[in-house]
Amino acid sequence: MSESLLSPSPADPEQPDAPLPPASRPRGPMSLVVLATLAVGYTLWAAQDIILPVLLAMFFALVGNPILRLLQKLWIPRALGALLILGAGLGVTGSLAVQLIGPAMEWAQEAPQQLRKVARQVQDLTKPVQQANQAAENFARVAGGDSNRKVQVIRTQLDDPYRMLTRAPRLAASVLAVVLLTLFFMIYGQSLQRAAIALFPNRQQQRFTSDILRSIEREVSRYVLTISVINTLVGLVFAGVLMLFGIGLQEALLWGTVAALLNFAPYVGPLIGVALMLLMGFVEFRDPLQALLPAAAYLALHTLEGQMVTPIVLGRRMKLSPLVLILALMVFGWAWGMIGLLLAVPLLVCIKLVLARLDGMQGWARLLE
Repeated sequence: MSESLLSPSPADPEQPDAPLPPASRPRGPMSLVVLATLAVGYTLWAAQDIILPVLLAMFFALVGNPILRLLQKLWIPRALGALLILGAGLGVTGSLAVQLIGPAMEWAQEAPQQLRKVARQVQDLTKPVQQANQAAENFARVAGGDSNRKVQVIRTQLDDPYRMLTRAPRLAASVLAVVLLTLFFMIYGQSLQRAAIALFPNRQQQRFTSDILRSIEREVSRYVLTISVINTLVGLVFAGVLMLFGIGLQEALLWGTVAALLNFAPYVGPLIGVALMLLMGFVEFRDPLQALLPAAAYLALHTLEGQMVTPIVLGRRMKLSPLVLILALMVFGWAWGMIGLLLAVPLLVCIKLVLARLDGMQGWARLLE
């Protein structure tokens, strides 16, 4: 009787229920993840006319943000500092374009003739091998009794002169959009960030998110500015080396600018650069050994920069896996062309920094190293 009084009845309404274990969040099937990834990739490719100006503007704003913070310490207003930075950047770009447009147009007009000249030089160098191959083909044709040659049909396509006229307004609008977006990102970027952080429900989340975004923005800005300065110095040094080889100032600046831009795309950019410098060397110099000097100088300079200067300046925090870099360059280059190759590494660095700051994502950040 006492046991029945002391033991609670299973049907007693006052007895509290046992706490249920928290329900685990259902995970989507792999097929949905794959479809979502493909949908995002297709959207990035299809909307590149809108996405690329925004990304380029963010890239240029990240380059200017460290300089903008320095100007603010000198009591210069943010809007005025942004105008000064953008005006200086446009001035340097415009003056460089004026210096480079002449050699660039000459190379564009003389490229077919120069390529034929290089082809004749290469043919003279490989003439013994070609003669041996031709003799082997003749012997095989006679032995097989086949004396007929297949007719090759060569198709030519004429360029439409009106196509460039229709593309010019779109290009001008894209350039103007990049300039305006860069200015607005530098002026109103902080206020937009504060407004977005204010959407979080409590102050702890707002403070945590603000600290993460501020640190990521500073590190990425420092990285982008450092890489831009290093690549600019590489281009200037290479232009000076070409002038020592006897190449004119404007043409040396042209190839130095090409080297600086290609240096933003690791592995792929240097390969393209070596091929271009080989072509330029065979065009500029008659001696085959002297024609190899520009490519050799470019390769030595890139090796020095990639193996010593950049690792010492940036350290291991910005280190990325070569395999991940190649995959990123392939994906972004396929989706966005040359601009994708230029933006692949900064975007990958941004992703790594974001993953390193988020709880539970540090493993994915180490995977990119």
